[in-house]
Amino acid sequence: MDIVNGGLNFLFLMLSAGIFGMSAYGLVHALRVPPAAFVAAGKLKKNIWLIILALATLFSLAGAWSFLNAFLIVGGMQFIGLGAVSIFSIAAVIAAVIYIVDVKPAVKGMGRGGGPYGGW
Repeated sequence: MDIVNGGLNFLFLMLSAGIFGMSAYGLVHALRVPPAAFVAAGKLKKNIWLIILALATLFSLAGAWSFLNAFLIVGGMQFIGLGAVSIFSIAAVIAAVIYIVDVKPAVKGMGRGGGPYGGW
């Protein structure tokens, strides 16, 4: 049973790290896109997306950190479960997925000059 519990705990640890990675990726991408691209694409303003993604990154980092600490203490002795995954982690993954799937493709390439083949 220790192998099953350890495997499930490790899986949830990797999922929480993945949620943090997605949130951080979305935040870094939103920082690099010009504000006019969000308006031109008909999406929420850049400042609002930065606040949403910064909170998502903060909450997902806290969730991953708490799950890592619980994993280091418990290991495979017992199943940690979803107790370390809070409603904020779920909200963080929803925000990151919406940004990556919907907003990022809409603002991709907007605001860059230089003609049809990109900048110089």
